[in-house]
Amino acid sequence: MNRLSKEKSPYLLQHATNPVDWYPWGEEAFQEAHNQDKPIFLSIGYSTCHWCHVMEHESFEDEEVANLMNKHFISVKVDREERPEIDHVYMSVCQAMTGRGGWPLTIIMTPNKEPFFSGTYFPKHGRGNRPGMMQLLPAIVSNWQNDREKLSGNISKIKDYLEQTNTKTIGDFPDQSILNDGFTQFQQRYDHEFGGFSTAPKFPSPQDFIFLLRYYHETKDKAPLQMVENTLQHMRQGGIWDHIGFGFHRYSTDKHWLVPHFEKMLYDQAMLAMAYLETYQVTKNEFYAETAREIFTYVLRDMTSPEGGFYSAEDADSEGEEGLFYLWTVQEIKSILGEEQGDKFISLYNMNENGNFRDEATHQYNGKNILHHKGSKKEISRSLNLSEKNLIGFIENTRITLMEEREKRIHPLKDDKILTDWNGLMIAAMAKGASVLQEPFYLKAAEKAADFVLKKLINKKGRLLKRYRTGDSDLIGHLDDYAFMIWGLLNLYEAEFKTKYLKSAIALATIMDDDFSDEKNGGFFLGSDTAEKLIIRAKTGYDGAIPSGNSIAVLVLNRLYRMTGDTKWEDLAEKTLRAFSKDLKRVPSGYTAMLLGFMFESYGSKEIVVVGSSKQKETKSVIKNFQTLYIPQRILIYKDTNKELNSISQLAPWTKYHESKNGKPTIYICEDFACNLPTTDLEKAVNMINK
Repeated sequence: MNRLSKEKSPYLLQHATNPVDWYPWGEEAFQEAHNQDKPIFLSIGYSTCHWCHVMEHESFEDEEVANLMNKHFISVKVDREERPEIDHVYMSVCQAMTGRGGWPLTIIMTPNKEPFFSGTYFPKHGRGNRPGMMQLLPAIVSNWQNDREKLSGNISKIKDYLEQTNTKTIGDFPDQSILNDGFTQFQQRYDHEFGGFSTAPKFPSPQDFIFLLRYYHETKDKAPLQMVENTLQHMRQGGIWDHIGFGFHRYSTDKHWLVPHFEKMLYDQAMLAMAYLETYQVTKNEFYAETAREIFTYVLRDMTSPEGGFYSAEDADSEGEEGLFYLWTVQEIKSILGEEQGDKFISLYNMNENGNFRDEATHQYNGKNILHHKGSKKEISRSLNLSEKNLIGFIENTRITLMEEREKRIHPLKDDKILTDWNGLMIAAMAKGASVLQEPFYLKAAEKAADFVLKKLINKKGRLLKRYRTGDSDLIGHLDDYAFMIWGLLNLYEAEFKTKYLKSAIALATIMDDDFSDEKNGGFFLGSDTAEKLIIRAKTGYDGAIPSGNSIAVLVLNRLYRMTGDTKWEDLAEKTLRAFSKDLKRVPSGYTAMLLGFMFESYGSKEIVVVGSSKQKETKSVIKNFQTLYIPQRILIYKDTNKELNSISQLAPWTKYHESKNGKPTIYICEDFACNLPTTDLEKAVNMINK
């Protein structure tokens, strides 16, 4: 057992028995590198990363490789999910030096954390154009020992690059044309046949779908809606969706959404649930609501801790093979379901004797199938000679039978650490689901998770911590932890109107401003003022697999301003938009989550206040109407006349004089900094919103 055996991260613990003398990231490793005058071998990955497992098996478990590493390097392992700022800085280096990135991320650097070599996966021995560890490490050692001057020149260039890319200056406030430009960029990349915005691989980027839905809502141009619907339908029908246990896999390796990388990430479930919910609101097509419900079913069944927090991920591999847990042969299906039912299932899910999944080692088909289907339920029922009602029953009955059978298999590893930022996303999604679908069970789950974070992942100074696992909370929170948790808390407030959640959101936003904001140039740094100093203090707004912290900060700050009336939140949002205005103008499709916040400014928000008694059914009906309506740029406040001292008036002083008229639930609607006269007529209020 090496030093990683004392860590909490499942990823680090996976490497605790490697012969490599790993250190966790920390002062001990860097001091030892100084003392021994050795470079740092930094390896960054995460527990459900398939190629991280491959490199571990081929290189880090190998005695020869380990001997080289132990003799000439101080080796440091980092879980990217625990330390996103470290990952961001050194991934930027890798992308600049090699033109590509990914995990496992390999960095060689000085004891002062200055990188001079980067790459991703390296086997023991070279294959093709990819060097192996046995060739690579001696060459690096030679350069370290004999050519430090050249390395210093490289380091200087890298530092200049990092300084340039992480320095933002205040620019002009963006104009509305960037929304049109963003849509045009998606149009140019759109796959009209299978959906998505690339050929292969295809990554789901839910913030893009949400942007396109809101763009459609404002412009009435049907093209963005068609893009979203086509993509979401193909994803749900494809192999990227787990047709037996529900939930989405990470991404598709092909343009058809058929062959996924099989890991399941909490953040994908959260963001995609929100995209499907908004599509349901726009279209009223139950297909999208059903998919969101199934995502939540998976999360609540498999990814929720007894304390209420949400786990991080499930691995792609089981028994050493990628996807094994999720694959089926024709023979298996027939033996479980019988010939008649089995044949229908095989036809429904496009299975065949040869299989559609290639073995990773042989690159040959071996009879294993990824389940997927094509067409609508109406088309499928016609092809199987079943009514739609009978088809739905057949799908559910066979799914349950196969689920019970699949449970007997060896499960993929579950990364059971609870991360604050990803929990914030799932709280936001669950609370949205509770509102849109009027499902109290989701509300209870969101509330339990939020209470868990606010109790277990916050220190005595009110600062968020990053990670909880096996009773231990640790690591200083990053920007994403604050921005995403505020998002979750605001959605939770608008789902049940407990002011404690709005109060907590305001408290976290205050700390986000104090500890992360760049007062001079606008925007927010990824790490806090008190965090460990790296070679650069990172600041980024680009949206990747999940939105950036700066993007969501713009969104939640604009919502907070409209809820509380406190202009400091608007000022912070505006400065952030101005800090990234050049990037937004250059490639708006890379900043769609930030554009969601910008839409509050460009399209105008609607502030809705409902005043009435919680004891009246009519009040609940009015609130339900506004929760389920698709009003993207809105905030919703409820003032209960049964409370003697309504605390919402303390948090949102502008609502102080909002009163119920004639004992009826009364609706106040404000827009573009002007308020309409209050009304007790729901239809009239809706017309005000839709005018």
